[in-house]
Amino acid sequence: MMTDDSNTGETGRISEFGRDGYVFDVIDSGRVGSGEVPGAGIPIVLLHGFPERASCWNLVTPILNERGYRTVAPDQRGYSPRARPAAVRDYRISELARDVIALADALDAPKIHLVGHDWGSGVAWAVAADHPDRVATLTALAVPHPGAYLRAMPRGQLLRSWYMGVFQIPGFAEWALSKGMSNPRAARFGPPGFAEQLQADIIDYGALTGGLNWYRALKYGDRGLMNRKVTVPTTHIWSDGDTYLSRAGARGCAQMVDAPYDFIVLEGVDHWIPQRRPEQVAEAILARIA
Repeated sequence: MMTDDSNTGETGRISEFGRDGYVFDVIDSGRVGSGEVPGAGIPIVLLHGFPERASCWNLVTPILNERGYRTVAPDQRGYSPRARPAAVRDYRISELARDVIALADALDAPKIHLVGHDWGSGVAWAVAADHPDRVATLTALAVPHPGAYLRAMPRGQLLRSWYMGVFQIPGFAEWALSKGMSNPRAARFGPPGFAEQLQADIIDYGALTGGLNWYRALKYGDRGLMNRKVTVPTTHIWSDGDTYLSRAGARGCAQMVDAPYDFIVLEGVDHWIPQRRPEQVAEAILARIA
């Protein structure tokens, strides 16, 4: 739906977009149009992970907006209330990637600068691999290329992925996560306010099953994606305090990118990179765009 921005008077801003009968909510901020900043005519699309929503980028997007760039962050499939299919198969990564292309179409953007964190990175890798004509640059946080992730399994990644097995169990995973958020120790697993935000933004919002369905749909995944290289300029950011993702997988990304590539290691940082290091994330995105 096209809207009028009440703060700037600019037309062309969106608050939602649709695909195949589903409607996705969007946070759209910053300059609409090219302005005077080179490359700013291409919007920056930021994809959240699990268990997060578009608001996970709230510390990053103001920095990009101040530098003259438009940022668009959607609540993705399973998270937006009007985009929660019942069938697990409808959460396979090819569908998640097509949602991003539908967003680019809604923006009338031939190309987008694509950024992802956690599962959002997994989707971003798929979009860049399958739709390189629509992606100007890729900045992937935490999660490596699916092929690099798979090849790292015997080198420590399998143990770090133990929770994925738990997430496959319908009902039990929802119960365990909901119960866990009431434990005071839950605050240790994320940035400040993590437990409270997860309770409000995911559990109370009704998005928990939809988010878990991304994991449950892995069995319907595109195996060919494991071997498809990304051919757009790419930056991968990994943090050495990430307990979920191994160094082996992060280092393996270089073999899966046939384009200009940068690998950035953030020392002393856990998995929650956008919240922990928003300035460094924004600067890395801007450096890749430039």
